[in-house]
Amino acid sequence: MSRRRLPPLNSLRAFEAAARHLNFERAGDEIAVTASAVGQQVKGLEAWLGIPLFVRLPSKGVVLTPAGERYAATLSQVLDELDEATARVMRSEASRVVTVSTLPSFASSWLIPRLGSLRARHPDLEIRVSVSTSRTDFAREDVDVAIRFGKGGYPGLRTDLLMEETFFPVCSAALLDDAEHPLREPADLRHHTLLHEIPEGVPDFMTWPRWLAAVGVQGVDASHGPHFSHTFLALQAAAAGQGVALATNVLIGDYLKAGRLARPFPHQVKGAYQYYVVCPEAVAERPAIAAFRTWLLDEAKAQAELDGVL
Repeated sequence: MSRRRLPPLNSLRAFEAAARHLNFERAGDEIAVTASAVGQQVKGLEAWLGIPLFVRLPSKGVVLTPAGERYAATLSQVLDELDEATARVMRSEASRVVTVSTLPSFASSWLIPRLGSLRARHPDLEIRVSVSTSRTDFAREDVDVAIRFGKGGYPGLRTDLLMEETFFPVCSAALLDDAEHPLREPADLRHHTLLHEIPEGVPDFMTWPRWLAAVGVQGVDASHGPHFSHTFLALQAAAAGQGVALATNVLIGDYLKAGRLARPFPHQVKGAYQYYVVCPEAVAERPAIAAFRTWLLDEAKAQAELDGVL
């Protein structure tokens, strides 16, 4: 392996901060040195490289040279990765803190209601739940485990299938036994209001037209009815007797068990996306993360067995 050509780290920090701020004084405030010290570090780096990185302006401002722009862009990414690597190394292997990122709907409907079971099994584990609709960037975010909704195939990550998602209609018990138009088979939906969920940025999401086509039902107008941005809103509307919603086995929560909602018929359709537990391979077997992952998979298995009974 050839010897690395690495400039002094202090010079790199000073240059990277100055490149972001385009101001030596603000860069100095960030790294707790004077503007003069930043200037000296930058000059030293330019001498080491043998090329100018800034153009000094008469107004005492600075602008990056083309070489400086390229170097700053790469250096910022490298320092971010170094920061993340350092943070991970500083976390003790014995740490019992696990930060998990997931979708708001999954957190509220599935994960949080089950955390009591986790505490009973692992009272020493400390779980921190972060909700986001964006894909987790493990290199930049302080997240240990993510529960992703997708089609799998996440290179570089330990990936375990958590649950397969299926969709089925649900309604209130009163609507189920409606005297004029009882719900006995999917074709009966033509007499009822359909409640729609339209999540943003999820192509191939299971909509009423897709569900009806999958079970071979025609003649149901699925173009009308209230639209909701989240599953729990559509379920609340269905529980209030406002129509029939498409529920998923993952996000139905305790609505069925408590009798707030009922399944009018057994027809169900598998969705295009599933839920996965993912984390970087490098930390996958850290005791706390492995314990949390095992608990998740056990809970999902228990839920699948319950779904088979209901």
